[in-house]
Amino acid sequence: MRRLAVYCGSSVGSDRDFSDTASLVGRAMVSRGIDLVYGGGRLGLMGIVADTVLAGGGKVYGVIPAMLEDHEVAHQGLTEQHVVTTMHERKAKMTELTDAFVALPGGIGTLDELFEAWTWYTLGFHAKPFALLNVNGYWDQLIGFLDTVAEKNFMSRQRREMLIHGDIFEDVLDRLIAAADNRPSALTC
Repeated sequence: MRRLAVYCGSSVGSDRDFSDTASLVGRAMVSRGIDLVYGGGRLGLMGIVADTVLAGGGKVYGVIPAMLEDHEVAHQGLTEQHVVTTMHERKAKMTELTDAFVALPGGIGTLDELFEAWTWYTLGFHAKPFALLNVNGYWDQLIGFLDTVAEKNFMSRQRREMLIHGDIFEDVLDRLIAAADNRPSALTC
């Protein structure tokens, strides 16, 4: 794996462990030689991951809509900053640039990005694995809901199991790498 897309909040949230985990993620990526693809912002968990990767000598590829760049939330010190017009273009460019996706704590933008990556995978637009990093149980209720969706037959068990999740980044990263190495040649819905 050369590049990992990290979805996360443009806020630091209410739990110090969220910020600490964002730093840990950045350090772990640098130690494994994995570059960061992310939303291009300088604020919140996004900024922490980017700053940590940069400080460790890693490469960071941001993708930000011009509207957000104009509001001065764009990170100015990245390896590359791609400025796009729409959020759809942002997600498509991030998908193009990355080998896998992981979501740290975040809000509706993080959920939108994760679920679109999952949907695109399911429809065969890419074969890149995706995961939730469940910091202090942040995603517990979402994981439970997704289990309910599968139990009620609105999603197959196979599709539900596509979502990797765990509370230790190194373990989640190992599972993403293994999944990327074993991508299916043909995707099934």
